Amino acid sequence: MEKRQEKKEYETLILAAGKGTRMKSDLVKVLHSIHGKPMLDHIVAVAREIGSLKIGVIIGHQADLIQETYKGKRLIFILQKEQLGTGHAVLQARQAFSSFKGTMIILCGDVPLLRSSTVRKMMEHHVKTNSMITVLTIRLDEPASYGRIVRSRDDRILKIVEARDATEAEKGITEINTGIYCAESPFLFEAVAQVRNDNAQGEYYLTDICEIANQKKMKVTPYLAGDSEEFMGINTFEDLERAQKVLERRISYPQN
Repeated sequence: MEKRQEKKEYETLILAAGKGTRMKSDLVKVLHSIHGKPMLDHIVAVAREIGSLKIGVIIGHQADLIQETYKGKRLIFILQKEQLGTGHAVLQARQAFSSFKGTMIILCGDVPLLRSSTVRKMMEHHVKTNSMITVLTIRLDEPASYGRIVRSRDDRILKIVEARDATEAEKGITEINTGIYCAESPFLFEAVAQVRNDNAQGEYYLTDICEIANQKKMKVTPYLAGDSEEFMGINTFEDLERAQKVLERRISYPQN
């Protein structure tokens, strides 16, 4: 394994290519407004607050509109022409980040309640444990369609199993993947190039890089966060309204 840099450097990739079909709107999901600005603004702010040297945004549906909205905002846009899964999305960014040898942070464009302080704690855990990949996880009483975290006896991550591919025993796991990661580059891009789509969805899952890392005897660890509310994905207008109320509460009661 390569020796880590003395001074850590971070660059961030935001996944924002999805259409958001369940929003039942002609507007791409990440441009829907929450607390007076597009949802994507909140995640870009997190990326800046954690000290990202460069921020890339994977776009697909209404790519031109997103680029126009963020013109002059010092973002790098990477087009995912076909939405073939999260692993495929990250692979599209390989050329844009080819010279980077530090840590990539992967965020989701539709999780506007995420706090930068939580991401920083994950980053600190990643460095402290000397991991190749760190996955931000939470526990849910009803994990539903989320990917399950399969841990080893020493609490490393063996794999992440998508709900549709999970056995009955795996479906009983309550620790789930939030879709937020730290991963060392260039390993990240080498790994996503090896991901296959032989699964129930026929997609290239980013989660498969955990198994690839384990095969190479590299360390994959979970960072278990406490506040599941932060990771509420926005899929419907009802979700958007709930998130709006949470942000209003945070502003009124900033310590909560």
